[in-house]
Amino acid sequence: MYKGIHHVSLEVKKLKKARTFYEKVIGFQVSPDRPDFDFDGIWYQIGDTQLHLIVNEKLDEESKPSLDSRARHFAVRVESIDDILERLEKAGYCYLNKPTSKTGWHQVFVQDPDGNVIEFNA
Repeated sequence: MYKGIHHVSLEVKKLKKARTFYEKVIGFQVSPDRPDFDFDGIWYQIGDTQLHLIVNEKLDEESKPSLDSRARHFAVRVESIDDILERLEKAGYCYLNKPTSKTGWHQVFVQDPDGNVIEFNA
C-alpha cells in the first residue's frame, strides 16, 4: 500500500540563510517541481524523496530543539560520512558525531540555521 516517503517539510524563518546551509554547506539540489505557491519556500530533491522548506517568519527561537540524537529530526543516508564531516567542518558548523552508534551506522547530527535537526548516516 505504501511506496515510501514523498517529502519532509520543515519551517524556516529566513530562506536565504536556509538556502546557504542546504545548498552550499550540505550540497542538496533544488527541485524544479515546486509550484508557484502564494508563500515563500524551496524544494530539494534527495534521491526519491523531497525536502520542502516553508517560510514561517513567526518561528519562535525558544522552540528550537537541542542538538541531540533524540530530538525530532529526519535522516539522510549518504555514501560517505567523511564528505559530510568535511563540509560541516569547512563551514564551521557544530555537529554530534556518533561513529560507533548502536544502530551499526556512523551517524552525524547537525542543526540548520533554524534549529531543525538532520541526521546523516552511512
